Amino acid sequence: MKKIVEVKNFKMSFNGKTVIKDLDFEVNKGEIFGLLGSNGSGKTTTIRTLLNLYEPTGGELLVDGKRFDANSDVTVGYLPEERGLYKKETVIDTMVYFGNLKGLKNPYEWSKKYLSRVGLADKLNEKTEKLSTGQQQKVQLGICIMNNPELLILDEPTKGFDPVNRKLLMNIIDELHQKGTTIILITHYMDEVERLCDRAVLLKDGVAHAYGTISEIKKKFGNKSLDEIFVEVYGGIDE
Repeated sequence: MKKIVEVKNFKMSFNGKTVIKDLDFEVNKGEIFGLLGSNGSGKTTTIRTLLNLYEPTGGELLVDGKRFDANSDVTVGYLPEERGLYKKETVIDTMVYFGNLKGLKNPYEWSKKYLSRVGLADKLNEKTEKLSTGQQQKVQLGICIMNNPELLILDEPTKGFDPVNRKLLMNIIDELHQKGTTIILITHYMDEVERLCDRAVLLKDGVAHAYGTISEIKKKFGNKSLDEIFVEVYGGIDE
């Protein structure tokens, strides 16, 4: 199976403190891959290094066999945990702006259709600073997916969402997967992992404590649920 992401013997230190230790995993083209762990486990550091925002202390992080850069052949959409939009611009102007940057033929119509689907049809002319955190999250997700990226990286995409909106976002993720998009999903919701992910890696202190298909990970821990495995690895304390 073709690998779209390869993390090989990855090490990372900041100010002399090691935060990633000899990390190895691969993401297959077309799968949904869970990057799991508590806060401070190394998830975001790994993604930012993969996207060439950080320089690794050691090892390799490759996208389609090469170090990722602006000229990469693979289109990547990244929804970071930190949200950020142009505060004084309207929702529709923001989305059309990014749509034009990404070469959409009709970004206005695409944006209207997407905003209607996620319950923001009445917010087209609202300034983004007036939106709730969850509403801003939906706008940013739309910006991430509007050019059908081959690799989509989602960092806590449903954080703070109610069950209705979580289900809506998971359905959108599922549809992208069905179209062939490779997705790296960072989430604390183990039910999302169970429902969506083909394989996963569970990090603690920059070390992989489990890696493989969901069934393989469960088997390693005596067929416990992912929630139970998470608690076992972290000793019942969310750091």
